[in-house]
Amino acid sequence: MPDSGAPEQSDRPGLDRLLGDLRALEALADGWDDAARMGAKAQAAAIDALNAEAFRRMIRTLKSRDGFGKALAEAANDEVVYAVLRRHGILKPSLHERVEAALETVRPMLASHGGNAEVASVEGNRAEIRFLGACDGCPASQLTFYAGVKKAIEDHVPEITEVRQVKGLGGGGADTVHFTSPFAETLGGSWINALDLAKLPDGTTLFETVGGESVIFARQGDLVTCFRNACAHMGLEMTEGAVEAGILTCPWHGFRYALESGECLTAPEVQLHAHAVRVIGSRIQVRIVP
Repeated sequence: MPDSGAPEQSDRPGLDRLLGDLRALEALADGWDDAARMGAKAQAAAIDALNAEAFRRMIRTLKSRDGFGKALAEAANDEVVYAVLRRHGILKPSLHERVEAALETVRPMLASHGGNAEVASVEGNRAEIRFLGACDGCPASQLTFYAGVKKAIEDHVPEITEVRQVKGLGGGGADTVHFTSPFAETLGGSWINALDLAKLPDGTTLFETVGGESVIFARQGDLVTCFRNACAHMGLEMTEGAVEAGILTCPWHGFRYALESGECLTAPEVQLHAHAVRVIGSRIQVRIVP
């Protein structure tokens, strides 16, 4: 068979190489004077605008053809095609990408405490998030989830109406855990001296009133947690609920909660409302989160 001269698929540059070439070219302008740098930037913007308009006109012409939508979707499976079409706004970002972008807004805060988070899955109107590093298993992880991660996703991706935290990979450790969520300082209010740590022995649960609100304290080893005393089912107080092996059972309708995380074992889509808690010396302090 005669050689067509077309490059083999394996010889074609990938997205990383192409982007690397672009970055290298952009870096060349760092040493130029302002006029030359602005001229190069304006030329690049004009080429971008020309390409974007050409893509739009092409798609307007072809979109009425039978099978065009399917063909475009197949073409967009190529990473280079997808990147270019996304750059020019021909394709909109997927929900997964938008959730990932929302996480990017809170990652610096998580990183300040040695943690991170990743998108475990996005299906329909539901996103599942997994904590990594120090945030995985941190006593303040529920506050971090509700005040930081969940809020960021709801603000940036309103189509996602259900945000859940799923089990981490066990990457945290006692030497990296912070008792205070990185988002606690952003919530307003002040730390309240709640009770002496000695009053909350290992394995115990207390129902107390702090700052005018009924709360639940629980301790398992060095882990101290604090939650609003309100069942996530109907908001009823659970003071008379039974506690066994770190599991609180609501006396009203039997909903069961893991007191180390606030996770509802009966209905995983709901969780206890966490308050910021920290241990300073022998004192347990709480910041009441509305």
